[in-house]
Amino acid sequence: DDLDLVHAEKQQIIKKSGTLEMLSVREKLEDIGGLEKLKPWLKQKAAVMADWPAARAFGVEPPKGVMIVGMPGCGKSMTAKATATLFNLPLLKLDMGSLMGKYVGESEGNMRRALQVAEAVSPCVLWVDEVEKAFVGIGSGGNGSEVATRLFGYFLTWMQEKTKQVFVIATANDISALPPELLRKGRFDEIFYVDFPKEAERMEIFRVHLERRKKMNARIQLDRLAKATNHYSGADIESIVKEAIEQAFLDDRVPLDTERLLNIVKATHPLGEVMKDKVQDYKKRFESMKIKEAS
Repeated sequence: DDLDLVHAEKQQIIKKSGTLEMLSVREKLEDIGGLEKLKPWLKQKAAVMADWPAARAFGVEPPKGVMIVGMPGCGKSMTAKATATLFNLPLLKLDMGSLMGKYVGESEGNMRRALQVAEAVSPCVLWVDEVEKAFVGIGSGGNGSEVATRLFGYFLTWMQEKTKQVFVIATANDISALPPELLRKGRFDEIFYVDFPKEAERMEIFRVHLERRKKMNARIQLDRLAKATNHYSGADIESIVKEAIEQAFLDDRVPLDTERLLNIVKATHPLGEVMKDKVQDYKKRFESMKIKEAS
């Protein structure tokens, strides 16, 4: 009971800081289909964090964090939440937009305060969402980019020098907007690229969403659904399952079957088709930068 009270009080303090948010999470790694290279890597870091005094005595370096880049709707945010559950640590979300102040030096003060709060709450997981939006335009001149450059410099120094157990998860869609200094080894332990799920992963994602809603049954052929959903993101698949369940409920609560799901698949335009050119552009960039695939 005392621990719950302490967590609630910490949550209030963090809320009042205005730049950080403490999220309550229920997501687990098992709730995410695919990402079979990223999951073992996170489990390895969790094992180090769980036995940190012994790991430090053995000479293990403190885990710094991970950057996850790639397609929208493919599980980056969910992975950040599941990591906090895996590490059994509180999850703080840093909203880069809220750091920007109207007075000279205010933005830098907000950044400093946010990182100090994160260190005070440590050990914790700090999730920096859509990091590219905060540091876009660096080096292009103008007052806005000067502030962004100073914020960026402070964030880089903190990432390099931090000694507290703050595991940083940065997520980004467009990595080309990020300065190369953020991507070099030493800032993060690793950078992973999340692509649209492959066929085996799509089967797993369908299974996860159907089982979570207690709708998995013998009438559903996961292999047919996976074959029909090429270029669909995890978010697209989740919306298909939700729509199918809603329709089945309105049709006198009939059991869910493959045909109903396939009909909704045919009526859905996935992100991979809607943003075809941009998606191809992203893929070429990720491949040219030789970033490790999460799957």
